[in-house]
Amino acid sequence: MTRSRPRASPDRFIDVRAMSDADVATLLRDLEIDIAIDMMGHTLDARIDIFAYRPAPIQVNYLGYTGTTGASFIDYIIADHFVVPAGDDEHYSERVVRLPECFQVTNSTSPVAERTPTRAELGLPEQGFVFCCFNSSLKLAPGMFDLWMRLMRRVDGSVLWLLRSNASAERNLRREAQKRGVAPDRLVFAPMVPMDQYQAQHRAADLFLDTLPYNAHTTAGYALRAGLPVLTYPGKSFAARVAGSQLNALNLPDLITGSLDEYEARALELATNPAVLQGIKQKLARAIVNAPLFHTDRYRRHLEAAYTTMWEMYKRGEEPRSFDVEPILD
Repeated sequence: MTRSRPRASPDRFIDVRAMSDADVATLLRDLEIDIAIDMMGHTLDARIDIFAYRPAPIQVNYLGYTGTTGASFIDYIIADHFVVPAGDDEHYSERVVRLPECFQVTNSTSPVAERTPTRAELGLPEQGFVFCCFNSSLKLAPGMFDLWMRLMRRVDGSVLWLLRSNASAERNLRREAQKRGVAPDRLVFAPMVPMDQYQAQHRAADLFLDTLPYNAHTTAGYALRAGLPVLTYPGKSFAARVAGSQLNALNLPDLITGSLDEYEARALELATNPAVLQGIKQKLARAIVNAPLFHTDRYRRHLEAAYTTMWEMYKRGEEPRSFDVEPILD
């Protein structure tokens, strides 16, 4: 994500990279910030220690770290009913705030290239079935890779289209494919391209295979917006349920499976039954028009309602507690 939009959107943007955690916390207090939002959790270059100084009366874990921080100084986590089902609150140090539709939406106005590259230009077969997964190679686990290779052995002429990350990962994955009886050249790696072209090239694939235990998140949204079906098996953790949340927000339960066996069987059905796959694609195309997953303004109002409720509770002297945000009708 570039800094141009975050710089332009707020009334005031302050670059604190050169400041210590304690100095940033002091600055937040001086600015009388009411709600401080952490979007990084325990990820690379995160600065969660700023929040340990309690610079704001309300502190929220949102979007960038899909799991509990385990920190007593973070009051809330933004979720929805799918990513954190009822009864799972006990696994979170934060109070769970559930948005009514989807905790993460996809920007429906970001530019997508009009032209779809030909399969030949992308190094893909003109006729073979294209399984796709543009998740980071860090998300590729042996068990799911085993399953994908079984699919490829059963679907003649198919390829697995992955995102190129580094030469070592590419070599290792090709070697592991060969060990599982799949020719290494049936793994095709897409190079990094500008974002509008990246989104457009999804149209050349047939089915996006989601990963476990860490789902596609933003990546799933890009695929779905391009009209590419995403098949997922939700796990138990927040990070393992995000793709299912997005599909739920598109009313596409047919792509949410209940077990790895069902995931494999469903993938095989979609790869070998063109009519069924086409029906799913048509349903997805219809859903894109008005689906909550792409309704960014309504999402904004739901998120603002969540923050308003947090603030009103604080003003009344109440302790943070979990709550559901009521749906806002258009």
